[in-house]
Amino acid sequence: MTDQPYHHGKLREALLARATEIIEEAGVGGLSLRQLARDLGVSHAAPGKHFRDKLALLDALALDGFRGMNVRIMEASEAAGDHRSRFVRIARAYVDFAVSHPVLLAVMHSTKHHPDASDELRSIGEDGLRVARALIAEAQGAGELAPGDCEMLALICFVSLHGAAVLAAGNLLDGTSIDSLTVATTDLLWAGMVAGMPAPQGASGIGA
Repeated sequence: MTDQPYHHGKLREALLARATEIIEEAGVGGLSLRQLARDLGVSHAAPGKHFRDKLALLDALALDGFRGMNVRIMEASEAAGDHRSRFVRIARAYVDFAVSHPVLLAVMHSTKHHPDASDELRSIGEDGLRVARALIAEAQGAGELAPGDCEMLALICFVSLHGAAVLAAGNLLDGTSIDSLTVATTDLLWAGMVAGMPAPQGASGIGA
């Protein structure tokens, strides 16, 4: 067994590609560096030259996943159109990725929150939310949305759309198309942000 097919820097890419296939087929539990080495016909020690352990491999998988997803989100955000249409495109970009790569997405989010996740992964894993926060802030500044906590609003949008995507990926929408659900969800979210965040409990609503 040799690693000659990967002498020109291709082993890392081959490991990541095969690891992606494995988690789609058998989940994270079926993934191991030793099995990857067997599958690719290289020595058991060869994967260790690129990934010190399974967590490092998952970290790299998650990084690649977020990079691919963030490209779609950025393209949607930077496309021509008003704030609301860009908001819908961002939502569709996230939902489309989530439905197409449900297992990878789960690995991306779980690995990002692991105590030993790399700083790079923690940062890139927040880029999507940063894009959403920036768009919401722009729309607030333009008077299209009511003032409010952009960070909380972006998180609410993410939770809502992520939930829709997870249900769609699991075929749990009982015939409702994911596109129609995405549109309805973004309509509701936008209307809520136009109306503004509710006052904290206990507030009288009467100005001082």
